[in-house]
Amino acid sequence: MMNIKILGSGCKNCKTLEENTKEALSELHLDAEVEKVTDFAQIAKYGVMSTPALVIDEKVVSFGKVLKPKDVAKIIEKVVL
Repeated sequence: MMNIKILGSGCKNCKTLEENTKEALSELHLDAEVEKVTDFAQIAKYGVMSTPALVIDEKVVSFGKVLKPKDVAKIIEKVVL
């Protein structure tokens, strides 16, 4: 199963990215574990300095911006296919 992490402080942008990620997964009819990471020590381990960030299967695929559901879907398709 795919593992997706949303890295960030829990701010509005982080929550929006989480919602958009779940919407993209629903549109693609995919199951994935979506996890929020708010611990800055954990976030730093990914080398991310700008949140929110999107991590798919331990690979940082986006940071510093709130992706729209269609953009998240494109990234997921690239990773999965």
